[in-house]
Amino acid sequence: MNIVILQGSPNRDGSTAILCEEFARGARQAGHAVERIDVAQADVRPCTGCVACGYGARPCVQRDGMAAILEKILAADVMALATPLYYYGMSAQLKAVIDRFCSENPAITARRLRSVLLAVAWNTDSWTFNALAAHYDTLVRYLDLCDCGRVLGYGCGTPSMTRATDAPQRAFELGCSL
Repeated sequence: MNIVILQGSPNRDGSTAILCEEFARGARQAGHAVERIDVAQADVRPCTGCVACGYGARPCVQRDGMAAILEKILAADVMALATPLYYYGMSAQLKAVIDRFCSENPAITARRLRSVLLAVAWNTDSWTFNALAAHYDTLVRYLDLCDCGRVLGYGCGTPSMTRATDAPQRAFELGCSL
């Protein structure tokens, strides 16, 4: 299988990256091809809501890095969404990419991609990931994705905190399970 990880943290080497790397290591060990895209460093502008794409009838009129990202998503079998928790939601950088899916909604839906959520948060309250999980569940339903699992890393505010949790191991195991 081909797996694309949309890594949404502006910090390329932070806690989110640790989960991405462990997930990728597990997936590669299982024989899959994995590509990580650091979307915060990609040239992706926010959707303007112009609807020139006709929600999939035509390509987006913006000329930026999103076309290359969409090409990789459409060539994948699994799409992993990876993000730090920012005010109980995904990062703005990952959200900007997801908002731009509208120009390819029919093609993404037709792929019936498998999906994974990898997320980290500083806090450990039981409700910490509720809003993010609900958003992810909505995306899964709307885009007709097949949820293959999620790793929600509580208490993962820094790389050293993250390494002290079981989240990296769970990410590795999720990658192996695909």
